Amino acid sequence: MTNPIENGSSAAELSAALGISVPENLLDLALTHRSFAFENGGVPHNERLEFLGDAILGQTVTVMLYNEYPDLAEGELAKRRASLVSAVALSEVARTIELGKYLKLGKGEEQTGGRNKSSILADCMEAVIGAVFLAGGQEAAGDFVLRVLQPLIDNPDRFGAAMDPKTSLQEVTAEHGLGLPRYEVSESGPDHSKKFEARVIVAGEELARGKGTSKKQAEMDAALKAWSALQKKLKSKPES
Repeated sequence: MTNPIENGSSAAELSAALGISVPENLLDLALTHRSFAFENGGVPHNERLEFLGDAILGQTVTVMLYNEYPDLAEGELAKRRASLVSAVALSEVARTIELGKYLKLGKGEEQTGGRNKSSILADCMEAVIGAVFLAGGQEAAGDFVLRVLQPLIDNPDRFGAAMDPKTSLQEVTAEHGLGLPRYEVSESGPDHSKKFEARVIVAGEELARGKGTSKKQAEMDAALKAWSALQKKLKSKPES
């Protein structure tokens, strides 16, 4: 399978889609996973950019939270920062902007669903942040970070749930006397490329379905969708 980034125009298209100005070769590096580098003679990969992006991400989120939430105690600020810079949050952002389809992966990662692996997506997101910093400096990188994280910043309950969706869902169902969520997982595909789908059932009702390249990932995807659906349902329920 040809990596989309190799067609010569996808890097520019990605820059335009993300609203960033990054040289094509630098963005290409940010999208190059070590598995691709290993299979192609040890070409450079994105881990150094990931290291840089992680630092920029942490600093940007810390300063934003300190300035925007003057009444929050240190413990709550730390909790929110941990949520926003977590692999779960970053992979969710990466899926929203369809970053996975631009990755340069080795054949093994390609065959095992690497384009949708949370760890790879989160690392790549950090590498892209690092690339934006090198191309445009601190202000450009900070603006980019806050823009892509804004949906989570605007909904602190949801980004808390994104860190541990199964626990968050269980807490809501317990609070409202709905019992424990129940998960039913099915799998499909060959052994080297399994795909999983999870149904989450609460009080006898299916609330959501999730997909992933592992049972855990599918259950977490389903739990987060169910949490969101349940929150919406409870908010729309008239008070007695």
